[in-house]
Amino acid sequence: MIGVIGIVLSLGLLMYLAYRGITVLILAPILALVAAAFSDMPIIATYTHVFMPNLANYLKLFFPVFLLGAIFGKVMEDTGCAKAIAHDIAARVGKSRAILAVVLSCGILTYGGVSLFVVAFAVYPIAAHLFKEAGTPKFLIPGAIALGSFTFTMTALPGTPQIQNAIPMPFFKTTVYAAPILGTICGFLMFAVGTWWLMSRAKKANARGEFYGDHPNEVVKEFDSANLPNVWVALLPIIIVLVLNFILSEYVFSANAAGFDYLKAKPFETSLGAVRGIWALVISLVVAIVFAIAVNWKRFTNVKECVNSGVFGSMLPILNTASEVGYGNVVKTLGAFAIIQAALLGISDNPLITSAIATNVLAGITGSASGGMSIALGAMGETFYQAALVQGINPQVLHRVIAIACGGLDSLPHNGAVVTLLGITQLTHKQSYADIGMVSVVIPVAVCVIAIVLGTLGVV
Repeated sequence: MIGVIGIVLSLGLLMYLAYRGITVLILAPILALVAAAFSDMPIIATYTHVFMPNLANYLKLFFPVFLLGAIFGKVMEDTGCAKAIAHDIAARVGKSRAILAVVLSCGILTYGGVSLFVVAFAVYPIAAHLFKEAGTPKFLIPGAIALGSFTFTMTALPGTPQIQNAIPMPFFKTTVYAAPILGTICGFLMFAVGTWWLMSRAKKANARGEFYGDHPNEVVKEFDSANLPNVWVALLPIIIVLVLNFILSEYVFSANAAGFDYLKAKPFETSLGAVRGIWALVISLVVAIVFAIAVNWKRFTNVKECVNSGVFGSMLPILNTASEVGYGNVVKTLGAFAIIQAALLGISDNPLITSAIATNVLAGITGSASGGMSIALGAMGETFYQAALVQGINPQVLHRVIAIACGGLDSLPHNGAVVTLLGITQLTHKQSYADIGMVSVVIPVAVCVIAIVLGTLGVV
């Protein structure tokens, strides 16, 4: 029982102290060792031979994805491609549908692999302009950006190269296109219900006589649409990521592909199923980055600085997540964890239910979708996988349900992306969090329940 108290205490401190602004790079190892101390585990040995090896293993698997994703996002930002896409969608949809235009703009960019932070910076000036012209209250801008960036394109739609969709791949031998029918249904539900919510909120606000509002301290960078690249040129790198990823995943590195038997022998000692998703995503991002740089060469002021900025921007996110993985694996080794695991697995015989609950709760505690998912899979991924196989549940369904689950409670008020989004839009939690919470917490959690039901019924 003392060991269980130690685990609960360390998780509680992780949530509280992360919310207070202390970096996970410090918190994760210290609090992992606090939990270990309560279970009488040797502190130094636990750090050097449990925490660090698992952190390093996560870096080995996912560092290329974080790195290339950050570079791709920075290239799309610096060339003006991200703004060109958002501007074109806004022009086509029209100012009368400002909310829909912003959601679609964010959705297309994040589905193409652009970082949600880059998307927020690129879309906000356009969103402010559209909302002002349409008379839509400004406090709804964060909700619209959150819906397009934090929800259906981050976790549900098959093929999205966002890291939340990539993390389950080596655990379940799947690809980013896992459970395409289930993912498409759930993605559409998030999009449709979320957009309806924001539009109904705007309509009610207008009926009360509330429109964009007066914001004297508002600072919105103007942009010259005449200098933006052609929208089709801007879209091509995104199309390359999605199409090439699909071809490589499903055909070149397919489960039945020949010529990869060497992977079973030393020094590789792996299987194609365990790496094909990562390989396909890495190659697709490399090709898209090279293409985007080549066709937009004249738009760069300094290509070297752009790439370097993307590289440096990837360091903190990957190290934060890897530290949380190290934390989860330390907790997994503790004898007291067996009690918690038994209690969790005792909730239901259905691994879709238990995995969704574990992932969602841990994402809420850490304030991170990728962090919560990584802890859950690091601690119980193999258990979930084996339980799914025993019950005849397709691992693709398990992948999709866990991905959707990580995008629920992660967006509680202490989430870093939420805080950053409010900072970009110069709004407060009091003004805008109710709508952020509805579209990125309440609706995704409800859709996750639907995903579990459909997955249990065999929808893949």
